[in-house]
Amino acid sequence: METVLSDNKQDILVRLENAHKIYTMGNQKVAALAGVDVAFARGSFWAIMGFSGSGKSTMMNIIGCLDRLTSGRYVFQGKDISDHGDDALSEIRLRHLGFIFQSFNLIPQLTVQRNIELPFYYLGWDAEKSAGHARELAAMVGLEDRLAHRPSELSGGQMQRVAIARALATNPDLILADEPTGNLDSKTSQQIMELLGTFHLAGKTIIMVTHENHIADYARNRLYMKDGRIEEIEGN
Repeated sequence: METVLSDNKQDILVRLENAHKIYTMGNQKVAALAGVDVAFARGSFWAIMGFSGSGKSTMMNIIGCLDRLTSGRYVFQGKDISDHGDDALSEIRLRHLGFIFQSFNLIPQLTVQRNIELPFYYLGWDAEKSAGHARELAAMVGLEDRLAHRPSELSGGQMQRVAIARALATNPDLILADEPTGNLDSKTSQQIMELLGTFHLAGKTIIMVTHENHIADYARNRLYMKDGRIEEIEGN
């Protein structure tokens, strides 16, 4: 068994215990996770790496409450959420997790402000409170002059900044970034990673999937996956 801790003295935010995820493909069963034991400390910054099919995206989906384990335990903030239903997992995603995707996942019909405000709608905030906080978040990522623009009027880097602002909207305990620079040029990638680094230094916990070493260098810890197992760990 493998257990990864950023620092034994820190609080553990996420823990997988003997985690298995098995997919059935025709007559075959594929073990995307094969008995993973791993813990991520609050305030840490991790890069999960590995070839296609290594299990890194499956681990991200499990941690993000987008999928469930076949067996094993997922402990979040000290609570076993392995058997939580869809509604409970949705609540965790809304209130505790922020997502940043390679494809941005913005709603094209909505302005920058409305895209950032989206989580507030599900929280039941009133329009004035939502708008005010959206403006603050836009300013944090340098988009205060783009609030009325739609995604089609933005560059790739600007769209990812909108996604980051939306991910931060509910002040999440954990930011999950899936290839956050995959669709960006090298200069813009650097800007986005420096922005994420700023939020990490402010105390945010970040778990990022990437296949690029120079992007992983922004994280203080690396976890390498192979065949559904943890192959190697670098960092604290």
